[in-house]
Amino acid sequence: MIARLRDQGIQDEAVLAAMYEVPRHLFVDEALSSRAYDDVSLPINYDQTISRPYIVARMIEVLRGFSGSPINRVLEVGTGCGYQAAVLAHVFPEVYTVERIAPLYERAKKLLSDLNIDNVEVRYADGNAGLPDAAPFDGIILAAAAPVMSQTLGRQLSIGGRMVLPMGRQEQWLYLVERDQSGFSESKLEQVKFVPMLMGKA
Repeated sequence: MIARLRDQGIQDEAVLAAMYEVPRHLFVDEALSSRAYDDVSLPINYDQTISRPYIVARMIEVLRGFSGSPINRVLEVGTGCGYQAAVLAHVFPEVYTVERIAPLYERAKKLLSDLNIDNVEVRYADGNAGLPDAAPFDGIILAAAAPVMSQTLGRQLSIGGRMVLPMGRQEQWLYLVERDQSGFSESKLEQVKFVPMLMGKA
């Protein structure tokens, strides 16, 4: 998987090391474990998916950047099975992740604990609201697609912070949003396909 990620253009050694360390097969159903390291998204129940390895690595590489402000505190919106949170935990000192679907939240929380990943705080909450009590965040990463950038989440991004998210409805694109003293700037990166961002807890 790591060799393939390099071939696909992932260059950040910290991200590649994190992808190597996290046992992806533990985060998918046992029946699908033989496909865990293929470059495909896989179902994790409740109409949700675990993103393909390339997308996880790409988004975290973009979030880290190769220059600019250091990123210490990260918010992930959409914990899902917990895989991306586990990778984030190997790259950043402090990770918060929110999941709106209760069984996924419970499973991810247990799995991260079983793996002794102790720098991730898992919350059961509506990700649309972010986590105002833990803000501001140096980085925010979204695992579901919104039509436009959430102003609520934008306000929880620190000055100098970066947000990586899919945006769009039928046609979705990955964006990098950067915040500075004058506001927000958006960079359109590549076409992607994510589940839609939904409201409320389930």
